[in-house]
Amino acid sequence: MSWKNNELHQPARRRWLKVAAASGAALAGGALGAGYPQWALAQGAAAKTLRIGYQKYGSLVLVKARGTLEKRLASQGVTVSWLEFPAGPQLLEGLNAGAVDFGTVGETPPIFAQAAGVDFVYVANEPPSPAAEAIVVPHDSPIKSVADLRGKKVALNRGSNVHYLLVRALRHAGLQYADIQPAYLAPADARAAFTQGSVDAWVIWDPYFAAIEKQTGARILADGTGLVDNTQFYLASKRFASSAPQLVRATLEELASADAWAKANPAAVAAQLAPLVGLEPAIVEVAARRSSYGARPVSANVLASQQTIADTFSELRLIPKQIAVKDAQWLA
Repeated sequence: MSWKNNELHQPARRRWLKVAAASGAALAGGALGAGYPQWALAQGAAAKTLRIGYQKYGSLVLVKARGTLEKRLASQGVTVSWLEFPAGPQLLEGLNAGAVDFGTVGETPPIFAQAAGVDFVYVANEPPSPAAEAIVVPHDSPIKSVADLRGKKVALNRGSNVHYLLVRALRHAGLQYADIQPAYLAPADARAAFTQGSVDAWVIWDPYFAAIEKQTGARILADGTGLVDNTQFYLASKRFASSAPQLVRATLEELASADAWAKANPAAVAAQLAPLVGLEPAIVEVAARRSSYGARPVSANVLASQQTIADTFSELRLIPKQIAVKDAQWLA
């Protein structure tokens, strides 16, 4: 495949805030042009840095562990800086603040970000993995189906990929979004609320999903199968993608290589990722086998699916305005 044509959450948040603050200070002092990251400095300045935002799990973590991108870019005088985020919405906050050049998110965060005016482009996506996210309840809960969620408190990370799963699952069960009480919580806080009985259900993705399922016996009310695609996207700031397309392509090619290995070696993926995510290898392997691998350019069909999500959230007034997803397509 070629690209030439085409729970530790708060520390991570503080790290990107510090980076954003440093960028802002440089901007205020006149050291940078508006919004330009370090890689865009004039010749003779410090070594260029590619800043990658990643989450606790996924192919970017494998690329980070392999170190192949750093080796590839070293000859060009480019270093790689990795920033961890608890979820896609927070990662896109980092991109919007100028602290991130390239990152990975689920299918819903880009919708909220584009509606909020974040300047990014879709540069690639993984194949769908609908079984890698689900609505779960405690093992002894009297709730037996999605229809039983009427009037119940449901935890989710607002604007994350599972937000759309919840909307679709409710509609499939004959309910409206207004029929439940959403509790917008980041994964660590949501898990605490779930285990303490402060919420009735939790909508969550892997590996958090695999962990709560295996560690507490949480029951699945519905996963994404037949409801959503659950597509993982790779995004870049528009300025970065326009100014350094060769760095975008290099990153995507390393992702494609990591994906090819991961697809054939789920047990090895689990062994490598387990110490990095702080979970038992058996749990991580469950998540790895539910994942999809094969980073590829974003097709018209994928953009059309994203437009359906955008239209749905616009109808529900969960985003402030209608958007045209194609406006965020990378045309390099």
